[in-house]
Amino acid sequence: MIEESDAIHVTPWLHIITPGAGVPLGELLPRSGSVYVAYMDGREMTDEVSTFQEFREALKFPEYFGWNWNAFYDCLRDLQWLSSDHHVLIIESVEHALSEDEIARKELLASLWRAGRRWSYVKRPEGVTLSRLSIVLSSDKDAVPSLSHSLQEFADH
Repeated sequence: MIEESDAIHVTPWLHIITPGAGVPLGELLPRSGSVYVAYMDGREMTDEVSTFQEFREALKFPEYFGWNWNAFYDCLRDLQWLSSDHHVLIIESVEHALSEDEIARKELLASLWRAGRRWSYVKRPEGVTLSRLSIVLSSDKDAVPSLSHSLQEFADH
């Protein structure tokens, strides 16, 4: 369920914030274990190659990374080379990421959504969904409704 505010909780693994909004640290950081935090800038993600490069550098993708969307998702759902229990991806200015390529932008968001869902699990018997991969998308306030709508499409499937 998407909640409208400066920090939008989309799912247990995905959040949208606006510049100056508080990051929901209580939902992002685990109670224990090691955490790897990767910062990326959507303004540097002008095309597929630069997007893959940003993620490759921030997440230390292995040399065998295939530079395509299937390989991108495979790396996001693995991340074993980081030797951490939890991962937090923060993408600033996400509204600029692949802004001239709607198909690639949808691939990026779909890959992030699927990877976050794959890393999530339900804690029993409480029924609370927890995630070992948290994604924070920082976006200009004017772009939030469009971004929320795009992400809601994945939630509806």
